[in-house]
Amino acid sequence: MIRGGLSGGESKSILIGRRMFLLTTAKAIVVLGIVGRLISLQINESKKYKTLSDKNRFREWKFAPPRGVIKDYYGKEIASNKQVYQLHVIPENTENMNSLFYRLKNILNLSDEFIFKLNKKIASQKPWDPIIISDNLTWAEFSKINLFLHELQGVEPIVSVARTYHEKSFSHVIGYVSRISKQDLNKKDYLRKMNAAGMRSGKTGLENKLDSEMVGSIGHKRYEVNAYGKRIKEVSIDPGKSGKSFRTTLDLDLQKFSLEMLENKAGSICVMDIFKGDIVTMVSSPTYDPNKFVHGINNKDWKELIDNKKKPLINKAITGLYPPGSTIKTLVTISALENDIISPKMVQYCKGSIELHGEKFHCWKKKGHGQMNLREAIKQSCDVYFYEVARKLGVDRLSETSKKFGLGSKVLDGFIGEKSGIVPNTKWKIKNIGKSWYLGETLHSGIGQGYFLTTPLQLCLMTAQVANGGYKINPRIIINKENENNKLEKYLLDKKESYKSYGYDDNLSNDFSNETLFRNQENIKFVQDALFGATNEPRGTSYRSRLTQKEFIYAGKTGTSQVKKITEQQRLLEIKNEDLPYEQRDHSLFVAFAPYHNPRYAISVVIEHGGSGSKSAAPIAKKVLKKLLERHSLRMSYENINESEEA
Repeated sequence: MIRGGLSGGESKSILIGRRMFLLTTAKAIVVLGIVGRLISLQINESKKYKTLSDKNRFREWKFAPPRGVIKDYYGKEIASNKQVYQLHVIPENTENMNSLFYRLKNILNLSDEFIFKLNKKIASQKPWDPIIISDNLTWAEFSKINLFLHELQGVEPIVSVARTYHEKSFSHVIGYVSRISKQDLNKKDYLRKMNAAGMRSGKTGLENKLDSEMVGSIGHKRYEVNAYGKRIKEVSIDPGKSGKSFRTTLDLDLQKFSLEMLENKAGSICVMDIFKGDIVTMVSSPTYDPNKFVHGINNKDWKELIDNKKKPLINKAITGLYPPGSTIKTLVTISALENDIISPKMVQYCKGSIELHGEKFHCWKKKGHGQMNLREAIKQSCDVYFYEVARKLGVDRLSETSKKFGLGSKVLDGFIGEKSGIVPNTKWKIKNIGKSWYLGETLHSGIGQGYFLTTPLQLCLMTAQVANGGYKINPRIIINKENENNKLEKYLLDKKESYKSYGYDDNLSNDFSNETLFRNQENIKFVQDALFGATNEPRGTSYRSRLTQKEFIYAGKTGTSQVKKITEQQRLLEIKNEDLPYEQRDHSLFVAFAPYHNPRYAISVVIEHGGSGSKSAAPIAKKVLKKLLERHSLRMSYENINESEEA
């Protein structure tokens, strides 16, 4: 008897059916997965794999474009580019780096130490990033590499460009370029985006300030390779885009001449247009050869530079800090007159020194100047007279006037290392030293000593603004389309048919927007006249350095700043400055404007440890001013050049 339910055969059949269904479903899922993946590869990821394929098939070399050129005012190149021969290697394109280095060692005479450094560099970077074996091959080396190129896998000889500098007198203001460092990449986004082997970045001066505009955009060379990485043919080449070029306000010939005047000396010369604010000359001595930094300065040359006590790497024009000495007496006078503290008729007797609270304050003239009025005191630079003026004026009012005329602030925006200097006052001392101000310190400030510190360029700016009648100007070193000082020049020169006197209208401020630094025009005129006396009248401190030709006559003020305080014993023994150790000798300073009857330029000269301003700085200024004024007509002939024109 057969009972209800499935027979054994039926149960087996159902089980087999279920298993077949599951197997079929699994196969379908696998097939669908494969089909989906194929679709994804063909459609969604085709671009990715094409890129990878192209990467295996093609190679790309990046190379640096020509850097923008820097020219002087007359269009003469002072920083440009020259053709160089380079050797690049991409490690991932080389099967055996050791074998390659062995071959290159024989061809280029590479040292084991150099190869060791190359291997370290390779280990620290990505395999597709190129390394530079040499960025300055000789023509013979470059030719030999090309001769054996078929044996040198992953090697690329490249004709490129490198920075070259034409004149050492511009070293500090132009600066130099060198290899891009990690710090450069961290600070400058544009370098990270376009960095190529062999590229250089500006480290100092204008090269640094204008770096982002002068680097240009990188070039590309693309070629096809076979399965073994060997080149088949060149596919394309993009030379990149040259960087922007610039024309400066500097005069190459005057720059060279000024540096010659500073031969074997440490110091600076600055010349400025008193209307435009154009810096005509800015020289620092001693100088250095910036070309040595382009391909990497060697240890010997670097040691010579840093061991030199006269500090050739420092731009003394903007970084050197010096007490202004008696050059500050122009601002002491203006400040005292503007604040109605004194009148030009004020009389002071100078017996060679004064005493205050038991301390002696000496005049540079041991036996004194006798009876002095203000003009004679400026002319003969009487310290005793200015001690009294400073006492009446007070350091805070002197500080205010000094800052108006450009002291205590940076002059050129964006220059690495430029110093602000120090213009002291009562608040400054409390904040920085934590002590109250003493009256004796006011007296020292009145002759440009004590805490006062200025740069040569600041002194030049101060003098320029005294010379132009007391109008604020903004110095510049790059020719640009818009110069906010142009309207000052046009206004002052057009206002009067003849500019032989400084008789500006009393209502200037009503129809001219530029900031004036004076309250009473007569005060500026008085100081200008006194400076004329200091240079062109007997007993004037720079009388021996005067120029007598009418078109060359100038007005100036000497200054001597102490480096080390003279003891009473040294004073009694009358020890001469030149008998002291070099580091203890006084600094020599001179400021002036020229020509006196039709002012156009201001100059500052600072000679480190040069002694008195009348003996060292003034004679140099005389020669530079004569050269400058002889070239004035040439400079004026370029006034019609479109200042927006790119060099």
